[in-house]
Amino acid sequence: MSALPKRRLLDRIGSSSTLLAPDTQVIGDIETDGALLLNGSVRGNGRIGGELAIAAGAHWEGELQARRAVIAGRITGSLIVSEKLEIGATAHIRGRITARQIAVARGAIIEGEMAVTGSEPVLEFEEKRAAVPG
Repeated sequence: MSALPKRRLLDRIGSSSTLLAPDTQVIGDIETDGALLLNGSVRGNGRIGGELAIAAGAHWEGELQARRAVIAGRITGSLIVSEKLEIGATAHIRGRITARQIAVARGAIIEGEMAVTGSEPVLEFEEKRAAVPG
């Protein structure tokens, strides 16, 4: 096992996460202490205690809270991340974003307010890896 730190949040999600597969539709709130990988769609609020990954092609509509997040899909509503938020080039977010640390790939679409609660400015980057698989 490598002692190197995992650079992308998706690499840290691991195999013990909850997976909502493509073509899955959830209407209602979701709460989990662990990680969540969304490939389908959710209409409701979410409280994710671990890492959240929203794949390209996935959509979440509602208020969403997570410890860390990688977003490649769509969010309509508010997103509050207590640690690091990475927004991929294929992401489309409509609503308010709040996170301690935010990195945004060129090409991402953000319609709404963005607030950083930490001391670092928003980091803009060129995405070199493929988006979260969808």
